[in-house]
Amino acid sequence: MEKKIKTIAVLQLVMALGLILFWVGFFTIGMAPENPPPCYFAYEHSFPVPDIILSVALIASSILLFKGNPLGKAMSLVCAGALFFLGVLDMCFNYQNGVYAASTMDLVSNLFINIACVVLGLIIVRGFKDDIR
Repeated sequence: MEKKIKTIAVLQLVMALGLILFWVGFFTIGMAPENPPPCYFAYEHSFPVPDIILSVALIASSILLFKGNPLGKAMSLVCAGALFFLGVLDMCFNYQNGVYAASTMDLVSNLFINIACVVLGLIIVRGFKDDIR
């Protein structure tokens, strides 16, 4: 297996696990800003189902990549679009609603997650750009 493909597959598994753990933490230990904007919980509660679907797709595409199935690359590219959209959407919401300004911890943790989504999306597209025809 090509190193690039293996790296992308592993990064996708890490992201899927991170998304799942975020929601477990959100609903169990209450990962939210100390003073969230009024619309914060309505916004956040719209994401668990899409994020779980994305996590399942990331896991499935990783498995397909490890098996050498070409469908893994196509599925990874779909996930890349979803990751990019998720990261940019969250950045816009967090900036416009003062979530980043709530505290240094909120800034660091939210910005890290947002940037990780965008960067992984770009890594996947860059890694498989030659396979797009």
